[in-house]
Amino acid sequence: MGRDAGARANGMTAVADLFREMAEGLETGRFVRRPRVGLTVLGSEHGPEEIVRGAELAARANADVQVVLVGPADPDNARGRGLAVVWADDEAGQYARMEELLDSGELDACVTMHYAFPIGVSTVGRVVTPGRGREMFIATTTGTSGTDRVENMVKNAVYGIAAAKACGVSRPSVGILNVDGARQVERALRKLDGNGYAVRFAESARADGGAVMRGNDLLMGVPDVMVCDTLTGNLLMKVFSSFTTGGDYEASGYGYGPGVGEGYGRIIMILSRASGAPVVAGAIRYAADLARGDLKGVAEAEFAAARRAGWPRPGEAAGQQATGRQAAVEQAAVEAEASRLGSAGIASPAAKVVTHEIPGVDILQLEDAVTALWAAAIYAESGMGCTGPIVMVAQEDTEAAMRVLRERGYL
Repeated sequence: MGRDAGARANGMTAVADLFREMAEGLETGRFVRRPRVGLTVLGSEHGPEEIVRGAELAARANADVQVVLVGPADPDNARGRGLAVVWADDEAGQYARMEELLDSGELDACVTMHYAFPIGVSTVGRVVTPGRGREMFIATTTGTSGTDRVENMVKNAVYGIAAAKACGVSRPSVGILNVDGARQVERALRKLDGNGYAVRFAESARADGGAVMRGNDLLMGVPDVMVCDTLTGNLLMKVFSSFTTGGDYEASGYGYGPGVGEGYGRIIMILSRASGAPVVAGAIRYAADLARGDLKGVAEAEFAAARRAGWPRPGEAAGQQATGRQAAVEQAAVEAEASRLGSAGIASPAAKVVTHEIPGVDILQLEDAVTALWAAAIYAESGMGCTGPIVMVAQEDTEAAMRVLRERGYL
């Protein structure tokens, strides 16, 4: 089944959606468009049919959500399952179509696998904890909020609060997992709370209490939002979702969640390549919840409130945030120039579309590696893939970029 058949099916589904929404509006007096959630078809270790089965489960359980398959899917079969199709020939094509549809507003959110977020954007997972069957947000699970551990975890707390509020948790409780830096994170969050950014701290279920959470609190789902570093969060997601299956099939939960970060305007949800149909369906529901709850608007409001309470920008010490309009203008100019020149004062070559990912560079050397490529007249960007930090370059520059990175000791 090819592109033309897919286009015809898309048109028929759109008309059916329109008539359904009109009928519901006439019946209820409220005309509200159903959230349209995309789902890329290719990339799963369990094959495309497992992904489509998850979409079908979501469509059956959530009649108020339109699920749109993005990729090489049979439109006739999809329509019989209550799904729409946007055709793409391969993985690169499905990612390009997904981004186009999100940016145009034709999709409200999309669920995908192996997506590279820019530095500063990380994902908030959502699980059902085994001890009490409570839902809990894990902040964060893929991507990276930056290069400083404590600052990242403070950001992760704000990201998690935003995701929870967008899902209808009006005053989410926040716990900090007992990992390296937890006490520093707690002090930073309590300072924000004292300065006006309200943080509702959870209390450990263990006898000594406190906002720093133990493993027992994880199993019981004590906080609404569990704050941790991304690598720990990624491990937790895998354990929570597949502890009953032996690890090769994720069977429970809502996936690794949406990428959240300042200025990030897309709702892109992450799945693992091991995610099974139940998790696919959960991720689609999570995406619809975020679309209805206006994640982007909620997140921007949280960032603004945290800034007013003294949340420092990257590189600033707590309490040293610039104030006043002139200081803000000067800071913006400094950041723009630093972005243009890179960490060593080297100007970026002309921008290109970067589609090839080079893994293996340490997170602490990532920006230096990009600058080294700029110095060699190769345009590059930093990012964070599902397995760690990546350098992104144009396809035609791949061999030259890898040669430079090896010569400079980054690979």
